[in-house]
Amino acid sequence: MRDTASVRGHLPDENPGFVGRRTELERVSAALAEHRLVTVTGVGGVGKTRLALRAAHRAAERYPDGAWWTDLGQLDGERLLVALVADSVDLADHTPGMAATGLCRRLADDRLLLVLDSCEHLAEPCARLVAELLAAAPGLTVLATSRRPLGVAGEETIALDPLPPAGPDALALLRRAAGEDFPAAGPAGEICVRLEGIPLALELAAAQIRLQGAEAVRDQLGSRLDAAPGARFDLLAHTERVWPSRHQTLRAAIGWSHELSTPLERLLWARLSVFRGPFDLASATAVCTGGPLDRATLPEALDGLVRASVVRPPDAAGRHRMLDTIREYGATWLDRTGEAAAVADRHAAHFRGLARRAETEWHGARQLRWYRTVDAHHTDLRTALDRLLRTDPDAALDLVGSVAFAWSCRGRLREARDGLEQALLLSEARGRVRARALWALGVTLVLQGEFGPAQDISERCAREARHAEYAEPAGAGAETGAGGETGPGAGAGRDRPGDLTLDAAALAGLLALTTGRPTAAHVVVGHVLDAARGGPADSAARLRCHLVRVFALTGLGRLAEAREKALRLRALCEELDEHWTRTALEYQLALTGLLEGDPVAASGHARAMLEGTRRLGASLGVALGLDVLATALAAAGEVERAADVSGTGEAYWRSTGQPRRGLPGLRALHEKYTDTVRASIGGPAYEEIFVRALTGLPQDGLDRALRGPGQHD
Repeated sequence: MRDTASVRGHLPDENPGFVGRRTELERVSAALAEHRLVTVTGVGGVGKTRLALRAAHRAAERYPDGAWWTDLGQLDGERLLVALVADSVDLADHTPGMAATGLCRRLADDRLLLVLDSCEHLAEPCARLVAELLAAAPGLTVLATSRRPLGVAGEETIALDPLPPAGPDALALLRRAAGEDFPAAGPAGEICVRLEGIPLALELAAAQIRLQGAEAVRDQLGSRLDAAPGARFDLLAHTERVWPSRHQTLRAAIGWSHELSTPLERLLWARLSVFRGPFDLASATAVCTGGPLDRATLPEALDGLVRASVVRPPDAAGRHRMLDTIREYGATWLDRTGEAAAVADRHAAHFRGLARRAETEWHGARQLRWYRTVDAHHTDLRTALDRLLRTDPDAALDLVGSVAFAWSCRGRLREARDGLEQALLLSEARGRVRARALWALGVTLVLQGEFGPAQDISERCAREARHAEYAEPAGAGAETGAGGETGPGAGAGRDRPGDLTLDAAALAGLLALTTGRPTAAHVVVGHVLDAARGGPADSAARLRCHLVRVFALTGLGRLAEAREKALRLRALCEELDEHWTRTALEYQLALTGLLEGDPVAASGHARAMLEGTRRLGASLGVALGLDVLATALAAAGEVERAADVSGTGEAYWRSTGQPRRGLPGLRALHEKYTDTVRASIGGPAYEEIFVRALTGLPQDGLDRALRGPGQHD
């Protein structure tokens, strides 16, 4: 097995249960060598995903810029298609323009393999996107899986048939899945023939063999497959004309597993279909309990579905999954029960609650844990948001306002902006929930470089904060619901600002800093901090205002004061175990070190910032940190390392879709010392080091950058 860590890209781990398919694998590999779009088609459950994954792992080394995997099964519609594909290729797209434009720019000069898995429900938008990407990126190859071809010019289609029913591969798969060494002649061989060699059907049968034995399963399948299965479940009806008998066999096998499940297992199967991404026991309990399925009976029902291979066993983090074909079957039964809307509402309410909990825990020791929780449940948070936008826009505004800042920190600026703008348009909620959403939208716009729109949102945020805090009677600080929330700091009284006003000031200060107006930033946050009671440890809003003031002092040239305040704040963040602000302070301290002529100190702070941004998965922060580190190394005379770090920084900037940015003071210093490095080692030598880092693995370049003095190669 090749060392996947040495290859750029991201592919899921291969399923150890892959059996056979040598001929098909050779066909896909050969097609990828000759065609830029290869689509593997076939009935649901036939093994398209496994084959594509095996082929992608096999071909990855042929693509200098890697092989990248996108699971489209988590999308209900096309609205977030481009955002998901961009995220899958590590494009934390911060650009404000058309979404596909940034993706085309990201891929334009790369030679990579993009795998789009489960395209069938988005065939037409996928076809449009693939055609656009192939036209913009000559080095791009796309491998797609779909139940039908995409219909793009130049597409090479490979139809995947089931395993030969009477052949050794179908029996080998059944043996491996059941954990028994069956003879070829006997019940196991008959099961393979009856199920026509369809891998998913064989896995479901194997689960029942473990429970009942091969003879019982053979006998039950015999009666099942003779009972006109088409009447049970019209799975994938839009492609019935292509594979009618195999669809009947597959839905018969799924339906048979359904009938063998207990009533509580069937009920849980239907309700779990509302999850689009992974789920743990706590989420399943919150969403799926009701009636006979309660907290006491649900775990046993879940274990039963795992034993039957309907639900995948939990991963290391305790999260389960359902295959799309299995989930679709459950969704049809959920619809028949008449519970679809109620379960979807419970799902949305659960993830709204998770979002609010994550916001509450942002300021404190569990920040990183909840940040990662939001990231892990991103798919279902989006699903919940889409549901609430249709059914309860005020609640939608509450949900997206709670997680949008975390999404933006993670580089999901387009999704944050899209969700915030839709919810703000549809919701009539006032008070804290609207002020918070306006603040999050303003931050997102600043990070996208949309300073004009950000100014308008900043002013609206300030007005809404005043309305929320001063229109409410003093002391009315408890939350009262999405439409009339006041929340922490609201009702603070007419004599002093609360957290909403503090965050509005922090947004105004951030906008002033990024547009080169440190005096304005210092004045606006200083005004509210002087009037507010309490210290920076009291709330996230207060801490953000203090952070802006430190950066403003740096921009004003009051370096000693800025450094002293930054060190004090950093110590407070360490005490709180707060990560985001601490990382930003390390950036400020690195910049202060450069301005004070202490490049060694600046390098240490820059590396601390990079460690923090890597933990947060913030590509924009990594790009900024690499720039300040490259500048510090150049100032310290480590010119070759400076060129290497600068090339890695350019790779990370490209992953954001933006040209190099940063505070005005750092941009000037970076340009100055880049010229110094070029002059020191010569233009050709500089370009060689720079380009080698730019075209290498970004994570390897970051690892090199993080090595301190005496640790480099």
